[in-house]
Formats: sequence, structure tokens, C-alpha cells
Amino acid sequence: MAAVSRLTRALSEERASVLASEAIELAKSGRLQQASARLREAAAIGHDNADVQAAFITLHQGQSSSPLLDLCRKYAHYHDPKAGEDAVALLRSPSSPKPSPTTALECLQLVLEEPPTKLSDAQDAIVSELTRSHVQIRQHMVKRLSESTTEFFEDMFARGDESANCMRSIVLEVKLWQNEEVRLRVEDDLFVLFIAKLMESGHDHDGRALKGITLLLLADTPRLYSHIDEDAFDALLKSLDLRLPADVRGQATLVIAKFMEVAELEAQKYFSDFITSQVAKQKPEGLVISFSAAAQLFPVASNVTAQLFLTEGFLPNLMPLLEQKFSNSIVHDAFLALLNAACVEGACRKAIQQYCTTWLSDKVSNGTGRQPAIAATVLAKLRTANRGTAEGGIQAGNDNVSDLVDLFQKSLVVEDHDEKNISDSIEGLAYTSLRPEVKERLANDPKVIKTILSALEENHSSPEISIGGLSIITNLTHYQPNLSEEQQKMSQLRAYANASKPDFQVSELEDDKHVERRCTTLIKAGVTATLVKINKAPSSATIQLTNKILLSLARNPKERGTIAQQGAVRLLISHCQPQPQQKALLSSSQPKSSNVPAKPAIPHNAAHALARILISINPAHLFPSGATPHITSAIPPLASLLKQLTTEGPTLTDSGPRDLLPVFEALLALTNLASTPTSDAAKVIIRTSLSDIEDLLISTSNDRVRCAAVELVCNLVAHPEGIVLYADGSRKARERLRILIAMADVEDFKTRSAAGGALAMLTDYEEIRISIIDDAEKLERTVDVVLDMASDKELGLKHRGFVVLSNLLQGEQGRGETFKKACIGASGVDKVKAALREVREQGILEIGVDVLKTLMGKT
Repeated sequence: MAAVSRLTRALSEERASVLASEAIELAKSGRLQQASARLREAAAIGHDNADVQAAFITLHQGQSSSPLLDLCRKYAHYHDPKAGEDAVALLRSPSSPKPSPTTALECLQLVLEEPPTKLSDAQDAIVSELTRSHVQIRQHMVKRLSESTTEFFEDMFARGDESANCMRSIVLEVKLWQNEEVRLRVEDDLFVLFIAKLMESGHDHDGRALKGITLLLLADTPRLYSHIDEDAFDALLKSLDLRLPADVRGQATLVIAKFMEVAELEAQKYFSDFITSQVAKQKPEGLVISFSAAAQLFPVASNVTAQLFLTEGFLPNLMPLLEQKFSNSIVHDAFLALLNAACVEGACRKAIQQYCTTWLSDKVSNGTGRQPAIAATVLAKLRTANRGTAEGGIQAGNDNVSDLVDLFQKSLVVEDHDEKNISDSIEGLAYTSLRPEVKERLANDPKVIKTILSALEENHSSPEISIGGLSIITNLTHYQPNLSEEQQKMSQLRAYANASKPDFQVSELEDDKHVERRCTTLIKAGVTATLVKINKAPSSATIQLTNKILLSLARNPKERGTIAQQGAVRLLISHCQPQPQQKALLSSSQPKSSNVPAKPAIPHNAAHALARILISINPAHLFPSGATPHITSAIPPLASLLKQLTTEGPTLTDSGPRDLLPVFEALLALTNLASTPTSDAAKVIIRTSLSDIEDLLISTSNDRVRCAAVELVCNLVAHPEGIVLYADGSRKARERLRILIAMADVEDFKTRSAAGGALAMLTDYEEIRISIIDDAEKLERTVDVVLDMASDKELGLKHRGFVVLSNLLQGEQGRGETFKKACIGASGVDKVKAALREVREQGILEIGVDVLKTLMGKT
């Protein structure tokens, strides 16, 4: 057999060489068309044959100086797949020069002249790359589409996904079209042709037609939706079959959801008729398709789907049939998917509880493939919901999830699990981990924690796993809110009205000590590093859950250094910057006439988590000179927390008062950043937050928040940009000085101390001394405040008071004398003497003695 094969190959090679020689002879005699045909025949036998390759060079020598054109000619004329691959590589190489429009058009025409069936898959990439390369190519395609839409569509569709996408993109690129009426006609024709392709194949297995339908419908819904009739809608519903790839089902769901937005009643009728007719046939294939479609559309059209699910007799009549007539595993898979999706509706859960629990329990024990995990997930949803209804006064069934958690844990840690089994187990744990006892159980199982983190890293592109896994971690790290006395009373009243437990009466497994321990366990397991890895190209849901988790992890000051080392700060700063999808949304929602760019909202949880970490870490370690991110990139998120309204979650609780914890922690973080030797941070803090900081100084009744604001001011005035706020002689500067002096006279010691420190630094400058002493209306009060500082029993504040007195007594142009007289009039000599009797520290004593001498006129 091997000998025959070798002989056949040898004869083929010989025949290819003979044909190549004949092609050269024909070319020499001027019969180029016949020569080309002979060479094509030779290439079909052996395009790698050396004689064939040489003949190609001879025939086309001097025709082109473009390597790309040579490759495309060789690929198109002689069907050489290697030449096609090389052409694609050349087009995609960043180091290769861009082909001229003329060359690109000639290459395109060479490929399009050949029937798609005769060329390799490389044709798809060549067409796509050439189309992107020049507007002239796209204009050529506009001409082809305008002249013969159907013929050109059929040709391009057959060449592959990218070629089909070229048509979709070109018809939506309005500036390419000279006649809008023609463009709209072509758009309509393409949409109908894509629908026809979907219906023609029964299923669109590769999603090519669905992609075209989706893009066009989303781009021009009001015009195109009317082309979707009942037959087209049925084809879309059939594309939701769970046996099809997830991306195909996703595209179909998008189209159906969009159609339901603009033709709700029509879509609901089509959907109801389809499901009813398929179920009535009682054929396995129809049941699989109808169950799949209903399961996929439950989140999109829950009302109509729930009505169908709750149709009288549906479940009680179906359950015996599933056990007797429809033993097909695929039918059971589809029905499980439907039950899993239906759990979002309370009435559906009640029906499932009534008719399906025995069957589900059997599937947990005896199901095949993914069935045990999905059945367990459905039972977990029922039992998790049951606890809440039981507390609300409704009789509930079994709400024990221990056996289900056993199954999920075992499914996760087996060595031969696949992505789908992991997804099912993680979804089940996402629900059961709402229970305090399950949280503790998972946190105390290192193998499960490690598996969840590994699953997140390895499958972060799978929404089911990424969102499910992050939901588990969110549940484990969730702290109960700290309710005020008023909020607790409100909770009691609500609970009394609903015959349930008050919100604040929670399991001891949910207290701060237990949650903190769980957070520490996750941090030691490397959760922060996992979060960083899965946030390379995150969805909005991934970002939100990540931010919530990091906010909880950062609550314990002892862990802040660890999570900062693992990349939390860089990640949070990136989340506080506009995400690609957010930029697109802002761009699309911005009025065309507006020249002011819209500012994206900063996620509240991300900013708050960042604030917590930055309270405790030396900024120089987090933001070394010359590295990224720069220290100033952390300031806008912190500044956003000082605003009266936040962008994520309510600022007002149910009982009214504003949650000041994020404000307080943001002030502490900004104070830490302002402590750096350079003025970079101080400049940005002043530019972004000055008015908010000043509002907090005078408007808040919370001593801790006000103290934090004063401490921030104290650090800001250590920089020139902070000093100038008080030193420019303006009315505003004088008001700021009055507020700072008032802060030095409040009851809270820390606030007085911070204000005193700021005044000690500021009064070292002549302009500020002049402003304080010339403020005759407040001078007497200022003197009393400063003398009280010097008289304070705490040595640090006493020191600050002496420094301020010393500075102001040096006032230029007679102002020092004015201040001296005011001090003497306020019994300053006696007060300073009394204060000095309590001082033993030499440096402070020297400053106080100098002040006393000045007051007594002995200097």
C-alpha cells in the first residue's frame, strides 16, 4: 500500500512538472491565457512542486513589484494555501508597509474573482484586512453592494465571518454613501438576507447570520424590527437551543430582547405561540427547544415566561411524562435549565417546590453529567428563599442546604471537573453562601477556597464563573451595616409590620469578628492577587463586585499593607478611571451641541476602599518617584467621597442621616497623602477638594469628621500652595483664618491641636500676621484663643500656643505692639507665667520665656 502511495505521488509530481514546462512554452509563444490555465492545472496537482514555483515566477516576472500582490495572485490563480497564509501575515505585520490603494484593490479583485469554495480560509482574513486598509476599498464594496446586493452578499457571506462583517460595517458607515436612500435600501436588503440565512440553516451554528442581524438591528432598530415576522422569530428562538454554543445563544438573546423592546405585544404572542405549540407536540426535540428558549429568556421577559410556566396543568402533567415517556437526557438537561431560570420568580419557586422537588432530589442523587449540580442549585435557591418566607410568616419546606453544599464542594475539588461543572457548583455556592453557617464552612475549607480562586483565574472570561465566584467571595466578606439607634427602631417597626425578625438581629456568625476572620483567611489565600488577575479586561459587574470585596478586605487596618502589596491600590485607581464601556456610554449620551465633556461617575466602593488603604500606608512606599500610578491619581477618587452626593449607593439612610464614615476615611487618606515632602498631592487636593473641606469645617456636627478636616488643613499649610490660601490678603483668606482660629477653640482636643499646629506654621509669615492683627473685629477673640492654647495642660498644644504668641508679637510696622497690648489687656502676662510653671521641657520653656519677656517689655 505504501509503495502504491509513493508511486502515485511520484506520478503526480512528474505530471505537475510536465504541465509547468508546457505553461512556460505557451508563455514564450505569446499564448499567456493558455499558459496561465496550464499552470493552474499544475498547481492543483502540486503547488509546492519546484517546477511549478519556477514557472509561476517566469510567467509573472515583471508584472508587479509588490510582494503582497504576488502572494494574492499566487493564492487566487493557483489556489496555493501557503501563499494565502503569507498574504495574511504580511497584511497584519506592523513592520510591513501599507499597500497602496491601487495594489489593495487589485489584490481584493483577485480574491473575489475566485469562487469561495476553491480558496482556503485565508480568503476571509485577506478580504477583511484589505477592506480595513483603505477607504477606496470600502467605496468599491459600496458600489458592488449597490449594484447587486444579493449576489455580492452571497459571495461575501460564503467567505467567512470577517467578510460578512465587512458588509455590516460598510452599510453603517454613512459617509461612504453618496445617496442615503440607496444606503437604507441596501441596509434593509442585508438585514432580510441575514434573516433568510438564519432560517435557511435551521440553526446558525457558527453565529454568522446572527451577528449580522444583531449589529444591524441594534444600529437601526426603529426601521429594521418590522422585518422580523413570526417565522423569523421562531428561527431566533430555535437559536436558543442549549446544545448550541453560548455565543450563538447570546446573539439570539440580544436580538429577541431588542425586538421585545419595540414590539412587546407582538413578540409576546410569537413567543407564547411557539412555546405552546412545541410543548403540545410532546416530541423530545420540541421540548428541548422550548425549554431552552424559555430558560434563556426568563431574565429578559420574566412576566410572559412565568405566565407560560405557571399555565394550569403544565408542571403536574409534565412531571410524570419526564419520568416515563421523556427519559432523554437532553430533555432533562433543558428542563433543569428552565427550572433554574424560573427560580427568579416567587410564584414559580412555589410551583417548583410543590411539583418538582422529588424529581430534583432524584437528579441530585442519580443524574448524569451536569444534572446533579444544576438540580442541587435549584434546590439551593428554593431552600435559601424558604428561610426568608418562613420568617415572613409563610410555612416553608425543608430549608437545610448542608447536603447541597456537600455536593457543590465535592464537585469543585474533584480533579477531572470541567468548566461547566465548575460553573454549576459555583452558582449553587453563590446562593447557599448567603447563609452564615455556609460562609463559615467555606472559609474553613482551604481546598475549596483555593479551587474557587483558581477557577476565577482560569475562567475569568466566563460570566457564570466570574460573577458566581465573586458573589461567593462577596458573601463571605460582607460586614453587617452599623445601624444607629433610630435605624434600629425603624427596623423593629418594619419587622413588626411584616411579622419577621428585625434587620439588625443577625447570627453571631455574621458579627464583625467572624467576618474579619473570613477576610483574613481569603487574604492569606491570595484573593487580592486573584482579583488583580481577573480585572485585566473586566465587565461592569466584575468591577462592582471586586470593589465591594476590596472595601471589606480593607476594613481591618492590619491587612491593608498586605492587600496594597498585592496590587489593590493600582487596581482600585484603575477602577476609578473611566472604563471603555463607560466612555462609550458617555459619548453616545452626550448632546451633539455640547462642547463640555461629560464626567464619568467614580465608583463609591472603589473610592472608599482606596481611602481605607491609603490611611495606613506610607505614600512614599505606594507611589515611589517616577513610578505609575502617580500619587495625584489617587486624589480624585478620595475627593469624590467628600461631595454631598455619592455616585454609588444612597448617601441618606432609611432614617435620614448621611453616612459620614466614607467622608471621614477620605479625609484621613488625603491627610496622609498631603504629608509627602513634595507639593504634588497638596496642589491637586486644593484644586479638587478645597471647597468641600472648608464646608466640612463649619457645617458638620460630627467631631471626628471636623477634626479630620482640620488635620488635613494642617498638612496642606505645610506646602506653599496651602499657605497662599491664607496669605493673599483677600477677604476669603481672612475668613479662612477666622475659621481656623475658631477651630482652635472647640471642645475636642485633637481638633484644637491640629488647628493650633496650622496657626503655628502660618503665623510664621508676615502677610498672615498682618491679616490676623489687622482684623480688629476679631483680635480680642484671637488673643483669648491663643492664650488658652498656651495655658492648656497638654504640652503639645501649649507649645503651639507659645509659638503662635511668639510669631504674632513679632508683627511688623507696629502690629506686634498692637498684639502685645491686646494680650496684656487680656491678662496675658499672668496667663503665660502660670503656663510656664507647668513646663519642664527646655525647648518649649525657652519659647515661653521669650514670649513672657516680650509681654513685659524686657526684650
